[in-house]
Amino acid sequence: MSLTPQHPDPPAFLAAPTPTDPGAGGATPDELVLVLDFGAQYTQLIARRIRECRVYCEILPFDTPLDVIQKRNPVGLVFSGGPSSVYEPGAPQIAPAVYQMGLPILGICYGMQAMAHDLGGKVSAATLKEFGKTQLDVLDSTVLFEGLNPDLICWMSHGDTVEEPPPGFRVSAATENCPVAAMYDPDRRFYAVQFHPEVVHTPWGTEVIRGFLEKVCGTHGLWTMESFIEQQVTAIRRQVGDSQVVCGLSGGIDSCTVAALVHKAVGDQLTCIFVNHGLLRKGEAEDVQRRLAAAFHINLVYVDAEERFLKRLEGVTDPERKRKIIGEEFVRVFEEESCKLRDATFLAQGTLYPDVIESGTKSAAKIKTHHNVGGLPENMNLKLVEPLRFLFKDEVRAVAEELGLPTDMVWRQPFPGPGLAIRITGEVTKERLELLRASDWIVIDEIKRSGLYRKVWQSFAVLVPTKSVGVMGDQRTYAYPIVLRVVTSEDAMTADWARLPYEVLDRISSRIVNEVPGINRVVLDITSKPPATIEWE
Repeated sequence: MSLTPQHPDPPAFLAAPTPTDPGAGGATPDELVLVLDFGAQYTQLIARRIRECRVYCEILPFDTPLDVIQKRNPVGLVFSGGPSSVYEPGAPQIAPAVYQMGLPILGICYGMQAMAHDLGGKVSAATLKEFGKTQLDVLDSTVLFEGLNPDLICWMSHGDTVEEPPPGFRVSAATENCPVAAMYDPDRRFYAVQFHPEVVHTPWGTEVIRGFLEKVCGTHGLWTMESFIEQQVTAIRRQVGDSQVVCGLSGGIDSCTVAALVHKAVGDQLTCIFVNHGLLRKGEAEDVQRRLAAAFHINLVYVDAEERFLKRLEGVTDPERKRKIIGEEFVRVFEEESCKLRDATFLAQGTLYPDVIESGTKSAAKIKTHHNVGGLPENMNLKLVEPLRFLFKDEVRAVAEELGLPTDMVWRQPFPGPGLAIRITGEVTKERLELLRASDWIVIDEIKRSGLYRKVWQSFAVLVPTKSVGVMGDQRTYAYPIVLRVVTSEDAMTADWARLPYEVLDRISSRIVNEVPGINRVVLDITSKPPATIEWE
């Protein structure tokens, strides 16, 4: 059983969905490792560490049918951690046939306990639970610990322990309170660790994972952004055929990368549609059109839909309803525009892995409905093309650079599809949008002037429609506050608030209250994700 740490640094990832189409939206890479997820907070980070070793990885629920796993033809399996105890009734279990597939398996935390329990070992509640950084003593350096210092620090997070390994297993590491901190069966190529090699608090953890991949699974690091592009181009051509494709283009890195990738695959069969939904930042509609015209030689249609979006949002205060309304209205605009094109039956969009995960899956709670996932209407007339659906943001940027997109486009800070609607808590009105646009422009301007734009993940303003008393020019004011939100992150699944210099904070605050009538207070959001999300809605 894993314990959930109350600590801002270890990533707290949710379980990912079962892919709707084998092969991450198209062709499966030559080397594929599957992570079977037991609901661990670190599951997504396991996948990231494997990909960093240039081996493609996807995540499936622990109870994925055997035939589905076999069809994917993986070179190895990883069992994730999880919150359950293997000896309790109803605890998630691996089908016995999985162990008979002849595949290498790496068990992590609960995954190790499940392996021990299933194969004849003994698992029980630990007398002394381990949580946090722990001294690890390597007893056998074969494979996983080869070439590493025998005295290591690892990250533990568990309440159960393997007292006795199964028959045929050797103990390769221990801690003061955990007699079996790592074990392996070389004949069946089963390896397991009680600690978490995927987190940064196990600084040599990637080497453990790489050892399993290269020495046990026999991988060669074939997964690169170049190979990904080749695979997706083939997959897109196969999926689309001779049909026309429309692409919802926002100007952000996700949609621009999709546009470039689809254009590389089908050329003039692609028409990009830029929808101004009235929820954009200051000057963004004009800037996006200018930059896209300079970067792409593609068909681009501009649609001014501000009034229809704002009308749909009148009186709406619930953030989930906002997202779903915006998602549906986007699709309706795309459908209307696609009717003007011959044989336009596909919609390409920049859905990423975090979008899918946070929108809720079979084994993961819904955090918020992303407009391009759970916000899509059920009765869509267009079929989706989502070549980036199983990539993280940093991987998308690598693809964009490989495709030759302009640097300023590649490193543009993420901007959500629902735009400023989810940066205004409560009802969205034109007045509030104008206040937020002006304030947000100042935030971005000062972050850029300070040389911090590329050093932080996102920087923006949030408007909270609760007025407070202030004083300006010896007069009483009663106006809105602006919340300043600046975070650092690698992939948006976790984030920490950025420690900005005081002089930068001072300039942002002074400019907003002096330059934006209707704002009399600036506050700073210093909450990490989790427990907060990056956006406010």
